[in-house]
Amino acid sequence: MPESYRPPAPVNVSVTHLRADSATVSWELPEGDVIIGFSISQQRLEGHTQRFIREVNTTSRACVLWDLDEETEYIIQVQSIGLYGESQASKKVHFHTLKKSDLFPSNSSNQDDPTVQGLDRPRHLQTGEMIIIVVVLLMWAAVIALFCRQYDIIKDNDSSNSKEKAKPSSEHSTPEHHSGGLLRSKFHPSVQSINIDV
Repeated sequence: MPESYRPPAPVNVSVTHLRADSATVSWELPEGDVIIGFSISQQRLEGHTQRFIREVNTTSRACVLWDLDEETEYIIQVQSIGLYGESQASKKVHFHTLKKSDLFPSNSSNQDDPTVQGLDRPRHLQTGEMIIIVVVLLMWAAVIALFCRQYDIIKDNDSSNSKEKAKPSSEHSTPEHHSGGLLRSKFHPSVQSINIDV
C-alpha cells in the first residue's frame, strides 16, 4: 500500500488511571485525515504474549485496558485506522500496574473523564435504565395477558360451537306455541272462556 494512503500515527500516547487490573490509554491524532478507528497492541515486558484490541466506526481517542495482571510491566502501541488501512505504530509506551492493595495515585484520578467513571465503584442502574426495564416488562405482561384472553375467547367459541352441533333441535324436544311460549300443560289450570246464551 502506498505510504500516501496511510493515516498518520497517533501521537502523545499516555497511560492514566492505573489500577492493579486496568489502565486507560489515550492519544491524539494529527488533523486532516479521516480516522474510522484504532488498534492497540499490548504486551507484557517479560513475555511474548500479545493482545490486540481493534475498534472501528469510532472517533474515540481513549480505551480502557481490562484484565491486566497486578504489578506487571506492559508495553503498548497505538495505530489509527483510516479508510485505506492502518497507520504506522505509535512510539512504544511502558507502564506498570499497581498492587491490589494500592489506591489510585492522587494525580491519576480524574472523575470528569468518561472513560474511567465507575472503575472504582460497583455500577448501579440509573433511573432511565430502570424506567426502560419496567416499561419493557409491563409491555411483555400486557402481551401475555392479551394472548391468554384471546386464547380463552377462542376456546370458549370452539366449545360453544361444538355444543350447538351436539344439541338436538328445539322443535323436536319441546313443543312451542306460535307466539314463542310453551304450550300449556293439561295439569295446570287455565282460563277458559264460557259462552252463555240468554
